[in-house]
Amino acid sequence: MSIGEKRVVRDYWEERPCGSHAARAASGTQAFFDQIEAHRYRSEPFITGFADFPRWAHKRVLEIGTGSATDLTNFARAGAMVTGIDLTTAAVELAQRRLSLEGLRGDVRVADAEQLPFADRSFDLVYSWGVLHHTPDTRAAIGEVRRVLDDGGQARVMLYGRYSWTGFRIWTQHALLKAQPFRSLNDVFANHMESPGTKAYTLQEIRDLFVDFERVAIQRFRTPYDEIGFGPIARLTGDRFGFFIGIIASGPH
Repeated sequence: MSIGEKRVVRDYWEERPCGSHAARAASGTQAFFDQIEAHRYRSEPFITGFADFPRWAHKRVLEIGTGSATDLTNFARAGAMVTGIDLTTAAVELAQRRLSLEGLRGDVRVADAEQLPFADRSFDLVYSWGVLHHTPDTRAAIGEVRRVLDDGGQARVMLYGRYSWTGFRIWTQHALLKAQPFRSLNDVFANHMESPGTKAYTLQEIRDLFVDFERVAIQRFRTPYDEIGFGPIARLTGDRFGFFIGIIASGPH
């Protein structure tokens, strides 16, 4: 993907910072952030267990892709020393505003996940929830995650799962029902899931992406998006075909 195509991804999220759609209050107010947080953890309650906010008290935490900074704020509330980056100015300004409203400290800046502006071994945790499948060179971004992890550090990353109820739903909508069954899931995700070029992965592809890490654990999460149109079946299959795939990977020792 060219620099121009990355700009399209940035512009998409510049106009709609992740999470902001859930709020009706005026942007940047405490009510605005409270509404985003309530919606996020109500619809995706598994985030809190995956992030394990209390575990990172007094640790150096980097979040890649802050969006409206709900998770970054919870790391800071738990006592972590937080740093956040986002590709967009809109998200960074929201994150800075949110931390300021709560009297929390953190370094939040515009930066590219594929070229992190930090020295090697700078963080104890690198966290990213639903972001790295949007950047053009996801493999490069994951290489950067490993580079900035300190010895014994962890990466906690969520990526979209290709063979999921959500994947089947959007393929049915944009391929099958439009008499284009030859379209691949990759093509449908790239053109009809959020920003242009969005990717979704198989479990083996994820293992390949994290091959340079140690002790990689993978967990799937069934989401409300999987239950759209497939509610009873999706619930019956549990997390097996969940759209979200959480990866916890240890860095170098």
